[in-house]
Amino acid sequence: MSWLNALSDLDGRGIPAVLVTVAATDGSAPREAGTKMVVTPDDTIGTIGGGTLEFRAIEIARHMLGTKQGPSLRKFPLGPSMGQCCGGTMTLLFEPQRPDLFTVALFGAGHVGKAVVQVLSALPCRIRWFDPRPDEFPDHVPPGVSVEVTNAPEREIAGLPDDAWILVMSHSHALDLGITAKALQENRFAYVGLIGSETKRARFVKRFRELGLDEQQIARLTCPIGIDGVNGKHPGEIAIATAAQLLRLREGARQTLRVVDESAA
Repeated sequence: MSWLNALSDLDGRGIPAVLVTVAATDGSAPREAGTKMVVTPDDTIGTIGGGTLEFRAIEIARHMLGTKQGPSLRKFPLGPSMGQCCGGTMTLLFEPQRPDLFTVALFGAGHVGKAVVQVLSALPCRIRWFDPRPDEFPDHVPPGVSVEVTNAPEREIAGLPDDAWILVMSHSHALDLGITAKALQENRFAYVGLIGSETKRARFVKRFRELGLDEQQIARLTCPIGIDGVNGKHPGEIAIATAAQLLRLREGARQTLRVVDESAA
């Protein structure tokens, strides 16, 4: 399988990978510039020459898969420190290939929650939908949506991925407070959104301070939710405005290229 077909297949199955490319060589090297290898959490496709260099490249690639690192260039001397006798150098480009899927954790299966699920399910995301009331969920949910009935929604926060987008809109202010406080305390999510007005935000911020949250954690709260300029209260309007906000924030994320000289390590 070619590296291009491999990446396409992995993307379709939602499996992250790192494309490792020989960007440049200087002197004697086992493979020429342009050679590529695909590294997944459990497999490799192709080779950049084998030996210690390839082992180290796989190790770096898999470490990247466990972090939010962007692309990076790394220069490797092919001498005794690498267990290779070529004597030249190879510069490798590491490009993480993460499926364009994001996880949304939605707390609340009321009218607005149902509308949000309908809108977000048309986007490239996975939705985990939490509520303690099993009868509130519809009989059929769109693909990519998992219904999770739980009597302690705030406990589900710990099992969410670091880059999850949190939306809190339960039927209870007490539940909203507990879920949102826990999400902000974790300090690792892409977004923590709470449905409500500026007045609700002010009340919750006061309670967060009483619970010991610091100002940096509190500043990560988005409340009210939704893009500016859409002030309608209809569930559909709230859902569309919220989805637009998530997309705009995701689009604003930018990755930068790091350059690392392994010979200086």
